[in-house]
Amino acid sequence: MNEVAREMERRRNEEGDFRSSEVERSEVRPSEVEGSEVLPIKPSSASSTSIASSYFNNKITIPEDVEHPVFSFKKLWAFTGPGFLMSIAYLDPGNIESDLRSGSVAQFKLLWILMSATFLGLLMQRLAARLGVVTGMHLAEVCYRSYPRVPRFVLWFMVEIAIIGSDMQEVIGTAIAFYLLSDGKIPLYGGVLITIADTFTFLLLDKYGLRKLEAFFAFLIFIMAVTFGYEYVIVKPDQPSLLKGMFIPYCEDCGPEQVLQAVGIIGAIIMPHNIYLHSALVKSRDVDRSRRDHVREANKYFFIEAAIALFVSFLINVFVTAVFAEGFYGKNVTEVYDNCLKVGNPHASIFNTTKLEVDIFRGGVFLGCQFGLAAMYIWAVGILAAGQSSTMTGTYTGQFVMEGFLNLKWKRWMRVLFTRSIAILPTIFVATFSGIQDLTVMNDMLNVLMSLQLPFALIPILTFTSSENIMGEFKNGRFMSIFTGVLAIVVIGINLFFIIEYIQGLPDHWAVYLVVAILVLIYIIILLYLIWFCLITNGIQFLQRIPCFSCLKPIDTSYVLSESVSGTRLDLQEDLPDFGSTSITTVND
Repeated sequence: MNEVAREMERRRNEEGDFRSSEVERSEVRPSEVEGSEVLPIKPSSASSTSIASSYFNNKITIPEDVEHPVFSFKKLWAFTGPGFLMSIAYLDPGNIESDLRSGSVAQFKLLWILMSATFLGLLMQRLAARLGVVTGMHLAEVCYRSYPRVPRFVLWFMVEIAIIGSDMQEVIGTAIAFYLLSDGKIPLYGGVLITIADTFTFLLLDKYGLRKLEAFFAFLIFIMAVTFGYEYVIVKPDQPSLLKGMFIPYCEDCGPEQVLQAVGIIGAIIMPHNIYLHSALVKSRDVDRSRRDHVREANKYFFIEAAIALFVSFLINVFVTAVFAEGFYGKNVTEVYDNCLKVGNPHASIFNTTKLEVDIFRGGVFLGCQFGLAAMYIWAVGILAAGQSSTMTGTYTGQFVMEGFLNLKWKRWMRVLFTRSIAILPTIFVATFSGIQDLTVMNDMLNVLMSLQLPFALIPILTFTSSENIMGEFKNGRFMSIFTGVLAIVVIGINLFFIIEYIQGLPDHWAVYLVVAILVLIYIIILLYLIWFCLITNGIQFLQRIPCFSCLKPIDTSYVLSESVSGTRLDLQEDLPDFGSTSITTVND
């Protein structure tokens, strides 16, 4: 194995790049490696198996099925779970609100945007799952081992903002659901406080086993499908118009409001922290990464499972969009208010106004006025399921991100208390001193915030899945690299569009514009660094000579190769400096 290390060092010196050592793995012992076919992937550190969360305590074993070598339902069932947990982020209250607004302002005309965004999300989740399977590390762990200290901390901070923003949306959705179900008897701040207790309660479920936890998440998705599907059935949307809006990429007679909503759909569907989550969830399956065929098989089944899960989430999103495209589009405020008074809706006063608007709360009230009170309560149950499921997956995401980026392990209750406090304090303040209208305005701002954070997941996942040193033969092909790069550019452009739209609504004062200009400048500098890092990591070496970035070059990570009972493994050396030479050291246990 020393000869392998010396040969790799010689090649690296000839190429003159910054890539980490390419490590060859095999099931055979090191003395038998020479002349055999091995898998060049960078595995997980030892710390990755000591996650504070109990999610990885009992990995699911993948059964053998020699009778069905091409496709096995038995194996697909074993791999099923992570994709459905990931898909919950596509069904959170922020997405539900984006769906109903899309239907209310553009009828069925933006369904093709929803479908396209879901497909793009599937491609991003595919990259996240492949990174976790091939390396044995999730995205935050790979960032910790690759980025220098300052950029690593900035990335962690940005992802935490996305997690907390999503957390706030879930708290808002849950509070509104309790408010609707109790006919206003549970005040908004009461619903916010309830989310603290129920989060801790639901998180105890994983003590009963990983499969039971995944089954509970699947049950919550089933509740959303049934409740929103019920609304779809009673509203009876026009099917030809629905199919036309889904498959014809055109928006007839669409103005600025519809364009802004189309941009919002993309920001709501593709969640930045969800990419980090999915790369971690796939580690719950016991995949032998020393075998090419096992890694390839895991990639295949995880992709199939993710596609099924996102198809289900897409159908639920279509249900919501179609309900308001058919039932709400074209209505006037007088008509809606009169209907509310006729059925005696307890929240009828919300439509006693001059302008007809819709959000999660008003949408539920509207359904109760138009199709009976049962429709309002069923809607609230669906929103409650969306908020609770998203709350739990958000907690897991926060745990993985903190452990990965900071190499810091908190107990779960500490992590929940920390993120819940940050999310709940501003929400309960608005709920107490303002009203439900301001909560929904806050939800809109959070959707914009989530979109702004998306490049901080897209660019890193593109960087590492395109790297041969990290992914080996499983790296992105040229088409996938170009396609993902173009997607990142489009997302950044969308974010700039959001910023311009947002600035136009700010107070006309020089101090406000100065603060916004500074924040935008910092945002652009961070994006430029991530793009620069991505390019030099994947072979464009002349960019290293840019003086302002030379101190933030990619880390050359040192690894220790050792043997264990389960086979060969690679462990990251402890207490590595941020910069240093790359070397491979062979040791024996």
